[in-house]
Amino acid sequence: MTKKIVVFTGAGVSAESGLGTFRDTEGIWARFRIEDVCTPEAWQKDPEKCVEFYNMRRRETLAAEPNLAHTAIARLQEVFPDTQVITQNIDNLHERAGSRNVLHLHGEITKLRSQKNVHDLIDLDGREQHYGDLHPDGSILRPHIVFFGEDVPNFPLACEIASQADIMIVVGTSLNVYPAASLLMYAPAHAEIYLIDPKEPNLTYYADRIGHIPAPATEGVPALVEALIEQYS
Repeated sequence: MTKKIVVFTGAGVSAESGLGTFRDTEGIWARFRIEDVCTPEAWQKDPEKCVEFYNMRRRETLAAEPNLAHTAIARLQEVFPDTQVITQNIDNLHERAGSRNVLHLHGEITKLRSQKNVHDLIDLDGREQHYGDLHPDGSILRPHIVFFGEDVPNFPLACEIASQADIMIVVGTSLNVYPAASLLMYAPAHAEIYLIDPKEPNLTYYADRIGHIPAPATEGVPALVEALIEQYS
């Protein structure tokens, strides 16, 4: 049976590969404040500090490995080719696990972009960024990251994708970061929605629609994927 599946992932998925989230109080985030490295004002005030921060995050990303949640999502795409991944994460662990059709809402750590055109990207291929490097259009390259306070260019496309879902899987996100957290509102009435989270979530607006799976991503995602394959393939 053909199913349109949308998988919406957040930082909790990559955290199980050892990548810190901005709520962490250890590691990289213990040495940087969000206001100093992740806002348009920070880029204007001290762009070299922003470049240093994202170089560190890139090294961290490239040293990490996809986990069982990433590989299970890639397996889901193998069985159900019409599966779309929408992620809040800036790492490339979904792609390295074998996933295709990955839409990054908040940018990608392995890419730089023009300051004149948010969609004009350059692959960094694991290299360090050097502040002052120029895009072919003459602007200084900046990390391809959606800073706090900036618009999310891919959000309208994410909403369109969510509106076509037969099944929606939400994992690794607190549903507190907007506008991404509102993506569930676009799922059609008939869609099955599953939330994988070891904690009891606040489902005030979605309680009647969501099946909560109380497990970490590396346990809950593989189990749900196998159940969906058994039920629908």
